[in-house]
Amino acid sequence: MKVSGFTFVRNAVKYDYPVVASINSILPLCDEVIVSVGNSDDDTLALIQSIRSPKIKITHSVWDDSLKEGGRILAVETDKAFAHVSKDSTWAFYIQADEIVHEKDYDTIRAAMNQYKYDLKVEGLLFNYTHFFGSYDYIGDSRMWYKNEIRIIRNDKTISSYRDAQGFRKNDQKLFVKPIDASIYHYGWVKDPEAQARKLNNSFQLYHGKDEDRIRNRVVLEQFDYGEVESLAPFTGTHPAVMQERINKKNWKFEHDISRKKFSFKGKLLYWIEKKTGKRLFDYQNYKIIR
Repeated sequence: MKVSGFTFVRNAVKYDYPVVASINSILPLCDEVIVSVGNSDDDTLALIQSIRSPKIKITHSVWDDSLKEGGRILAVETDKAFAHVSKDSTWAFYIQADEIVHEKDYDTIRAAMNQYKYDLKVEGLLFNYTHFFGSYDYIGDSRMWYKNEIRIIRNDKTISSYRDAQGFRKNDQKLFVKPIDASIYHYGWVKDPEAQARKLNNSFQLYHGKDEDRIRNRVVLEQFDYGEVESLAPFTGTHPAVMQERINKKNWKFEHDISRKKFSFKGKLLYWIEKKTGKRLFDYQNYKIIR
């Protein structure tokens, strides 16, 4: 069984993406990792080249900035990277530049890929998600954070990235997936408030770049206010080892009163039901789970 990782990145230094940790977190699980480096305004290429592994295969991409609407450009760049995955790979492990796999889940992930490698009904593997917010000590625990997503797909080129690259589809149909007891640690909302503002200002253009009035009238952030959030919970686990150096360099403070919630009545009710039953009612799922 051969496994390929794939990802894309642009301006990782400028927007402070933990992409080196991200790639290093999947390297032990992969025989190759395709990294599509977009045309950048910083030293992103040198950063990726600094990862000393013969498994890394760098490709180059020029982003089509005319696709800046609804995040579609992110799906296009995902597909470009996936196209370079070796034909003889069974699985393709997708990771975004702010997502990390914990080493404690390696055995579970390997076992799942082995278990389903010949079961062609299984088109992808579904991961749990842990979303960090504000600092490395808090996680988002409301419905605004997606609970699961596909991150390993069968190496089938009729599968493509969907919408803004959160998930995948096959010929525009939802993939049939098996859930596995492994997590993706998402650190996209843990940065110095100034760096987070720069990233969000850029992301705004990726989603609304064709709306000239909205771009012209948008509020340009100088610092991001982490206090404006529905609900947080303390993180009580351990971080992936590849993140430790970054965590040690944290240079800002964020503390949050976890008893403070900002829900509508409906949101509060659904939150209460989820905490009591473990079930998230009316949750959007871009996949079909095989029981």
